[in-house]
Amino acid sequence: MKLSLFSSLLCASSVLAANSPHKRNVFHKHRPTVEKRVANQPFQHPELQKRASSFLTDKTKQFSVNGSGIPEVPFDIGESYAGLLPISEDPDESRKLFFWFFPTTAAETPKEVVIWLNGGPGCSSLSGLLTENGPFTWEAGTLAPVQNSYSWTNLTNMIWVEQPVGVGYSQGTPNITNEIELAAEFRGFWKNFISTFEMQKWDVYVTGESYAGFYVPYIADGFIGANDTEYFNLKGISINDPIIGDDTNQQQVVALPYVEYWQNLIDLNETILNELRERQDSCNYSSYLDTYFQFPPPQGPFPVLPEPSRRNNYSCDQFDNFYGAILEVNPCFNIYHITETCPHPFGQLGIINPGDYQPPGAIVYFNRTDVKEALHAPLDSNWQQCTDVDVFGNGTDRGDDTSPGPAIDGTLQRVIEFTNNTLIGSGDLDFLLSTNGTLLAIQNMTWNGLQGLQKYPTTTLYAPYHPEYNGGSLAGAGAQGVWTTERGLTFYTAHLAGHELPGYTPGVAYRMLEILLGRIDNFSNTASFTTQMNGSWTGNSTIYKE
Repeated sequence: MKLSLFSSLLCASSVLAANSPHKRNVFHKHRPTVEKRVANQPFQHPELQKRASSFLTDKTKQFSVNGSGIPEVPFDIGESYAGLLPISEDPDESRKLFFWFFPTTAAETPKEVVIWLNGGPGCSSLSGLLTENGPFTWEAGTLAPVQNSYSWTNLTNMIWVEQPVGVGYSQGTPNITNEIELAAEFRGFWKNFISTFEMQKWDVYVTGESYAGFYVPYIADGFIGANDTEYFNLKGISINDPIIGDDTNQQQVVALPYVEYWQNLIDLNETILNELRERQDSCNYSSYLDTYFQFPPPQGPFPVLPEPSRRNNYSCDQFDNFYGAILEVNPCFNIYHITETCPHPFGQLGIINPGDYQPPGAIVYFNRTDVKEALHAPLDSNWQQCTDVDVFGNGTDRGDDTSPGPAIDGTLQRVIEFTNNTLIGSGDLDFLLSTNGTLLAIQNMTWNGLQGLQKYPTTTLYAPYHPEYNGGSLAGAGAQGVWTTERGLTFYTAHLAGHELPGYTPGVAYRMLEILLGRIDNFSNTASFTTQMNGSWTGNSTIYKE
């Protein structure tokens, strides 16, 4: 595995006792400095208090959200708009997508908008808003929401969209079978959104994670194909921990080396490891990696390995082989972030994985009636983080997305070549879609005249050092990963991130957005965040001063 390894030194107990950092007050001295709160008075970002409404019109007032009336949120989240818009201009169209739109809190509103999409397929983008990059976050295991210091709304106008039809609060029966049809429905919604909020000719960026590795490139390609900059003025895309190609390559082939790399953390016994090493060889995964996981890659399309489900048995399903074995050691193993141990923390988004814990009587946040009322959502909807409706089921039949994948059919290539502004990120602690699995998919793709990356990413990625003022919303600084850029594509990693990269390493994701928007040139730039000036922070909370 070509992941950077941070070594740790173990000391004898006597040495630890003599040099305890607690005794030397190391933790006290070096903890992030945060602002002092006034007793019983929640913080308010001055910008949120003084800004006049910038998007409130006769057409948008039906979507206006009371920023101080969000259930359980003890502060004003500022101006926002939420509700349903149809997927076409047909006045009889009943299928609608739900959105929550936040104008930026920046002093001047840039004529640009960033779309965020979660994956699944069938998972709500409101999960990204609540636990990753929204103006307020409510992380699993925490008591209450907090203002998000690293909200992407600090930088630009943001919209979180629940799509395709069948997801979250969206309305209608799914009738699509592939990403081309999904992109067409999204274009219809997007044209209605742009018309409603009068944002014609604004720059558009499409971002997301996980199965949005499919959504984002196909939607972006649909924007390009529309050839209409009044409504679809695409300027770049960003996806993290994405599925972009063949899932056998991205998950099965790389499972063994991933587990071997993290063995000191995962702690499988040698018997099961040796058994699964033999399967790795017999399934031709070892030879496949040796041959094709090269920088630069061997030329020509890589051969397609059979899916485990299409073999005589499931013995080559290495992902599930390892998952089952790891659960015996750590019954709370989290495929999205491998450092998690028992117990499962309860999250306001509800259960998404088998074995997740939901206390008796707990209510999923977005399924609460008062939340639905605040967001103009259908009161009779049954909101789920990931729907049990098949969003590619063509109405009633069970079905799968028939699209081959954007890194396979040329879709992602076209988007990279059109924008020359495509960023793909990976959290190194993500087992579901690991760093080298994503890189293997990239090595099988040709864009701007060459196949794959010519060098393995090794350049140090920096997140700026910065003051902190909110103990419930912190971000690491300094060396946080590695990155590389070639021919319009930037690939980067975050060492401490799992599947939901902006949630685990918000500083890395914040810097990524600055790069995507053209505010910063690359991940080696050590300049302060563009919203942090002269020792003060102008983001979504109170101003910090030295």
